[in-house]
Parts: sequence; C-alpha cells; structure tokens
Amino acid sequence: MSTSSPVIGPNTNSAIGITATHRPAFFNPSNLPWTDWVMEGTWFKLLNVNPMTGGFTLLLKVSASNTAPIHGHFGAVEAYIVEGGFSYDDDHGYVGDYVFEGAGIRHIPNTHDDGVIMFAVVHGPLGGFHEDGSIAAVVDARLMYDMAVANDAAAHIEKPSHW
Repeated sequence: MSTSSPVIGPNTNSAIGITATHRPAFFNPSNLPWTDWVMEGTWFKLLNVNPMTGGFTLLLKVSASNTAPIHGHFGAVEAYIVEGGFSYDDDHGYVGDYVFEGAGIRHIPNTHDDGVIMFAVVHGPLGGFHEDGSIAAVVDARLMYDMAVANDAAAHIEKPSHW
C-alpha cells in the first residue's frame, strides 16, 4: 500500500468535457464602488451571493474606532484582514490574520484606530438584535444583492432566477 499523496497529472482524455461559462471568471473589485452597509461607518463590495444558504462573499470596510452593535451569525464567517485590524475585547486581529467566527456566535467587534478592510465569506445570514433580544434585521444574500444593485455595483453577479 502506497502512502504517497495522490497526484493529478496531465489529462488528454477527450471524454471529459470542459465546462463552458457565459461570464468571465475574473473581475477586478477595485472597479466596484463601496456601498453603504447596515451599520453606521461600514461599506461593502459584494463579490458573490449564495442563494441556497443566504450567504455571500464581500470586501467589508469599517471606519476607525467603530464598535458594531451586538449581532449574530446564522452561518459561520471566515475572513482575512487586508488592511487595519479589529478586536473582540482582548482578542486582536491585524493585517494578514485569518478569523473564523462560528455559526451561532453573537459578539460586538470593534475596529482599531485605522479601521479595517477584510475579505469575508459569510456562510449564512447575519442577524441584528433589538434591546429586548428579538431580531431587528436579517442580512442575507438577497438583501446584500439588492443593496449592491441599488448602488450599481452588482452587474458582475448573475441574479438567481428565482429572485
């Protein structure tokens, strides 16, 4: 029995077709305008949506010394800090750090003195809360898409046919 890792080599098998696409695979997010997000001092560039999970992929920019209201994640969130940094109390993230926020987590992040820009994959909706703990808002793929469309910043995303 071999313990070596599998290797994928050149394939000339003509029985395996290449998937044709009708949109370019690449686009430059720097061409997108920043869109106001759901909290004061926050903006986003929507990169993609997942209508099956309600998740979305985005660049998120948050102003300096901004404390977010308590919010929760219905799905996990993974992010990579591109500029600046943010914290949860004494747990600090800086440029180049990866952060994983599990599904079901509720927290109050705050940005550092230089704010933050992060690339994030949100695997399900986010929820904001009223003071009594009831849900104030649900931020999902559809809402994100609609906000980006309103800012003329979603032409690169194919609108799901059932929306």
